[in-house]
Amino acid sequence: MYRRILTLVGLALCLAACKTAPKGPQDLLTVNDKKIDAVIAQMTLEEKVNMLHSKTNMSSAGVERLGIADMHYADGPFGIREEGVPNGFQSAGWQLDSATYFPTGSALAATWSEDLAYQYGTGMGVEARLRGKDVILGPAVNIQRLPVGGRTYEYLSEDPILSAALALYYTKGVQDQGTAVCIKHFAVNNQETNRGSVDAQVDERTLREIYLKPFERAVVEGGAMSVMPAYNKVNGDYCSENEHLLNEILRGEWGFKGFTVSDWGGTHSTMGAMLHGLNVQMTGDNYLGQPVIDSIKVGKLTEEMVDEKVRQILRVRYAIEAIPDDVANTKQTSQPESQAIAKAVAEKSIVLLKNEGGALPLKPGVKKIAVIGQNAVLKTQSGGVGAGVKALYEITPLEGIRKRAGADVQVDYAPGYKNFPGRRWGRNPATPDPLVATAIDEPADKKLLAEAVKLARQADVVIFFGGTNKSIETEGSDRANIDLPTGQNEVVKALYEANKNLVTVLISGGPTDLRQLEPVSPAIVQGWWNGTEGGTALAEVLFGDIAPSGKLPFTFPAKLDDSPAFALGNFPDKTQGGDLFTMLYRQDLSREERAEIMAKLPKPVSQYTEGSLVGYRWYDTKNVKPMYAFGHGLSYVDFGYGAMTAAAGKDTVTVSFELSNEGAMPADEVVQLYVARPGATVEWPAKELKAFARVSLKAGEKKTVELSIPVKDLRYWNVEKNAWDLEHGTLQLLLGAASDDIRQTAEVAI
Repeated sequence: MYRRILTLVGLALCLAACKTAPKGPQDLLTVNDKKIDAVIAQMTLEEKVNMLHSKTNMSSAGVERLGIADMHYADGPFGIREEGVPNGFQSAGWQLDSATYFPTGSALAATWSEDLAYQYGTGMGVEARLRGKDVILGPAVNIQRLPVGGRTYEYLSEDPILSAALALYYTKGVQDQGTAVCIKHFAVNNQETNRGSVDAQVDERTLREIYLKPFERAVVEGGAMSVMPAYNKVNGDYCSENEHLLNEILRGEWGFKGFTVSDWGGTHSTMGAMLHGLNVQMTGDNYLGQPVIDSIKVGKLTEEMVDEKVRQILRVRYAIEAIPDDVANTKQTSQPESQAIAKAVAEKSIVLLKNEGGALPLKPGVKKIAVIGQNAVLKTQSGGVGAGVKALYEITPLEGIRKRAGADVQVDYAPGYKNFPGRRWGRNPATPDPLVATAIDEPADKKLLAEAVKLARQADVVIFFGGTNKSIETEGSDRANIDLPTGQNEVVKALYEANKNLVTVLISGGPTDLRQLEPVSPAIVQGWWNGTEGGTALAEVLFGDIAPSGKLPFTFPAKLDDSPAFALGNFPDKTQGGDLFTMLYRQDLSREERAEIMAKLPKPVSQYTEGSLVGYRWYDTKNVKPMYAFGHGLSYVDFGYGAMTAAAGKDTVTVSFELSNEGAMPADEVVQLYVARPGATVEWPAKELKAFARVSLKAGEKKTVELSIPVKDLRYWNVEKNAWDLEHGTLQLLLGAASDDIRQTAEVAI
């Protein structure tokens, strides 16, 4: 009883804080509150509670008699998912629901472009409206803590400043089209292993400075209308009923006025959800259905609590115009404007990791190209577990190369290695596929290797396509390692022996171990899962139509054990069980079998003892050399960085310098501003990214570039004061082209 009283007091304080929060984008949701209150007064308790849980697999209920439309959700975040059956994700077999497949999260992040993130959001928002969807389940913005993370491809970056900027503009782009975002997964959802039960133990300073930043900007500055709590626990409490995250921070400090919706199967109790910040249970009504009514009858809950949750849902419902059924799904979801955005993002995302001897771009005299590797032909719009897109079309790398090469250039293809299809449900095919491996570490197939080497010997240039696939990097599980699968290292070594004119293109969402591949690859390109026009964009870069301009949004470690969570023994979890989400939809298990397995899921603790030393912060601070550093990316031109001037004002630190394109073609450079704190008494990483900009320059052009750092972004979370604080002293400004490529320095006092 005592704990319940404290909880109710905390809820009251939260509501009071929300009313006094600074005016901003969130307050736009409250303009209809009087109208909403009048509607709530007409609703029965049953109608109100009916809004607190799913109606179908991708909707929650309105109130038809009062003209309140259902809320329709679109799975994302890199394309509007095809229509599914009402109670599952199986295809409904529609024709007009083929959508634009946008480059995945890590590819978007590799552009380092706020403008492209905004355009990306507009494309997503427009296509959601065509489908009659109110809320996009995205963007997904969790920090990439683990190189092996199953959702690294879906998330953005290992850095909070980069992730926050892209999350903000993605959010603005979507919501400016009249569609709400559901930013996810709040919070500290950095692993798929035991994601439904793991307890992420993270100190408050690290939580605030690293893991919450992307959510904060999207909510406070972007006005994100809905938020999805993560599956996992944070510091002992499930995110779907986490008082500190949902009530104290999200609603209290950030002034969030919208609604929260659980991840599918991520609700754990009636009282926890009702008292600690959840609005909508997805899916089912076993917690936020009849048990809520029963709890009100016995005095454990009040109808006023239900009213407040319904008010928060209706704020979004009134802000987002419902699309009538006879208007929705009357046009093809994928639109030319969105396809053009997807192409632009792909073009700017491609990272040139290495270019020894000017191997790229391909020389004009090339007449015979050997393309080796199944990743040249495999489509990446879907596969594995989780979000996928039924793309209207997808240009593969081989298709892009052949089209760009033209009729005068012979482009031959060989698979080179087998594809690993990941885990299967049900029976294996009766006849084994000669191009499919039975194990991820299966050695190179001798027949396929011989065919590839023969083509390589006959070619002017060899383009090897390696990397992973959507079954290896997938929601629901993390990779065991970052090794290249199915004998790819053996294949690339043999190709190099056959023909030294070798270019390697990596198609993956996350980093891979390149210790064997790098020495035998004069040129290496990171090509990502790059969407519906990915093959077109890649060919443009390979042939030199455009200069590569992507920068790595995360570190490529030399070896996995160098990365912080592995180096400290914080990952992998010692105990591993089945995945909560995949258990919900497994057709080969009965309901009773699923319930029994889920009840026995392990409940490990994941210690975040690396603190703020995530990604490049760890490598720089611990003097560990990565394979390729955060922010790294080469071009076909050189850029000159002129002398930097710097000034510190009350609210902003600004720098200015001249950037010049010293090459013979137009190109973009992503300039990056890091800070270090010599003489600091507070513990800091060796350096931290604080500002960046993508700058386009014509051949020979010079531009004056200005970068600004808000002083508020230089603060730290003072755990003793339980508040943000600023350490005064010397601030060293480090300007460069990558975290390990600093070109200019300056110092200011703050």
